[in-house]
Amino acid sequence: MGGISSLWSVASCQKRQMQPPIYRDDTDGTRNPGAEGANPSTSLWQALTNPSYPTGLVLGPNSRSFDIVAAPRSGLREVMRTVRAILVVAVVACAFFGVAHAQWATGQAPQAASKGQQVTSFAPVEQWKAAVLAGDGAKLSALYSTNPAARVILTSGETDAEAEVKFWLGLKAKRIKLDTVPSESPQAGVQQVAFEAEVLSAAESKPRTVYVIDGQLWQKQGEQWRIAATKRSDVSRLQQPLSTNKEIYVPGLNAHEEIAHALKLAAQQHKRVLLVFGANWCYDCHVLDLAFHRSDVAAVLGPNFEVVHVDVGQGDKNQDIMQQYHVPMARGIPAIAVLDSDGKLLYSQQGGEFEKARALGPEDVLAFLDKWKAK
Repeated sequence: MGGISSLWSVASCQKRQMQPPIYRDDTDGTRNPGAEGANPSTSLWQALTNPSYPTGLVLGPNSRSFDIVAAPRSGLREVMRTVRAILVVAVVACAFFGVAHAQWATGQAPQAASKGQQVTSFAPVEQWKAAVLAGDGAKLSALYSTNPAARVILTSGETDAEAEVKFWLGLKAKRIKLDTVPSESPQAGVQQVAFEAEVLSAAESKPRTVYVIDGQLWQKQGEQWRIAATKRSDVSRLQQPLSTNKEIYVPGLNAHEEIAHALKLAAQQHKRVLLVFGANWCYDCHVLDLAFHRSDVAAVLGPNFEVVHVDVGQGDKNQDIMQQYHVPMARGIPAIAVLDSDGKLLYSQQGGEFEKARALGPEDVLAFLDKWKAK
């Protein structure tokens, strides 16, 4: 999986008077213009230690370093959607303030980052993973900072390291696979790590795979690396993308021609046509795309459906097709319609059923496909 795209922006730190974030994903078909024209040369340290500096934080063009950008004011809806999306890099901005405060309080001057030190694996994270797998609360707790106390940021607010340890032990992990985003150390003695954890959990009677996105900021305290701050998603049943770089919706394709071709193939192969309305900037469109590539889902999808991705742009493309198949743009994307091989509309998404794809489970996707596949 690729690095986090510069599309992603960071929600404002709590207790800091920062501007709302730059964020492009919105279900009404609009999107913020993003960070174009921003000044990437602003000092990260200056921006995070100056309470009056209005900023947003985005990954730079190389997707491995953080840039500070002036962030225009956005609506509350965009801010809330940003938080719900669990853009894991938000931990960096919040955590840096805590680390900066601790260093200034103890008389330590912030040290410059060592440029070019890209990290794809980090030994303390492996120790953390081993402690989770072993169910060792004492070892896991020892990896979280106590002075200063580690900041733990969730979608619902802040909690503490004790609760975070209980969360990870409560998963009763039998297997953990970490998909880690390569990153650079922002300064000496500090390491940022963002990953998606694929966890085989035995927390319920039947083991199942769940996913958690986590951003961790590690600080070297003496000879020991400890987590100074972390921002974590809730548990999800579908894999969540760490990037929206994939081009699901190919620019320049004629959707009318694509649908006509799919109908021809469907008639020949006794299939149905699945229209998936969406856009490359849409986070949940990437969640649904990942779900379609699961082996269990693909085994039903491939033999039974011809899939056509219909690009809605920013709500300004292929609106005639959405109207033709009674799919209201106002109810969000991704949105789905199912056609018989003769072009008859069998199902159209009226209530935003797939708009929050991140909240679905594989069984939900499979149940839908089983219901609408040709009999």
